[in-house]
Amino acid sequence: MLRIEPFQDADWPEIHAILRAAFATGDTFVFAPDTPEADLRRAWTEAPASSFTARGADGKIAGVSYLKANQPGLGSHVANAGYVVAEHARGQGIATALCEHSQKEAAARGFRGMQFNLVVSTNEVAVRLWQKLGFRIIGTAPGAFRHATLGYVDTFIMFKTLTTGES
Repeated sequence: MLRIEPFQDADWPEIHAILRAAFATGDTFVFAPDTPEADLRRAWTEAPASSFTARGADGKIAGVSYLKANQPGLGSHVANAGYVVAEHARGQGIATALCEHSQKEAAARGFRGMQFNLVVSTNEVAVRLWQKLGFRIIGTAPGAFRHATLGYVDTFIMFKTLTTGES
């Protein structure tokens, strides 16, 4: 049974370890492996409108997500979200659950769409998952990510409309 709950301060040490492990490879996220802890905390729990944890039946954090406006002002009706799944929980549908949860949260908060600004093109698992969940690639930024082993690779901008009505 997976429980998705709002972030609590006591969660930070476990989340920090999950983020560190995910960013250490330098192949899927823009955060450098040596990003200071304070910067990670700000990006994942302080700057976003909301942050969430996904806990497995064992009570361990299996994944973390954030939700925020993609842009301020006249672009604030489009959400942005980020997700990291703990190594011990990969392949169990955690990213799917977190993404579906963030879409529901975003729609409930009045966001009309959701945009991922930088999906690394070589992260084929994520690209396939986001497409399966209804996101479309709406742009490509050539060489916009400095991959730890492949060098400069493309990134995708992905978008999904959350509400129907006027565009």
